[in-house]
Amino acid sequence: MRILVVEDDKKVGRFLEKGLQEEQYAVDICRDGADALYFAQTNSYDVIILDIMLPGKDGFTICREMRENSILTPVIMLTAKDTVEDKVSGLSEGADDYLTKPFSFEELLARIRALLRRNQDYKTKVLKAGDLEMDPVRRLVTRAGKKII
Repeated sequence: MRILVVEDDKKVGRFLEKGLQEEQYAVDICRDGADALYFAQTNSYDVIILDIMLPGKDGFTICREMRENSILTPVIMLTAKDTVEDKVSGLSEGADDYLTKPFSFEELLARIRALLRRNQDYKTKVLKAGDLEMDPVRRLVTRAGKKII
């Protein structure tokens, strides 16, 4: 699973990158709003984590432009902007979820898994080869019904 993190704060970006990689996600980091749309158009991501207050272009604009360009990747807005109006704006511009800073990393992971589950409704849920099965959403591998990973 591949995640794009759009975050200009280097400390937060490194924290997200390290934590997501420890959970076995492939992570790309983009620190500038102007580059975020390019990353989303030229790569395939399973989830995009998007800050709002970015140099170049704000997260609301990026999200709207992604949707206008038929980029349907699930988006979680992760931001310090915590008013109801901000949340409504983010979701109205096309975000699938909205999480405010400070945040619990466990909660972010749960929200990512929830978005991946919803997205999997349109894809094969479990990959099978003989008695080997891999469930990418639950991140579970079994052989002959016994858990491997």
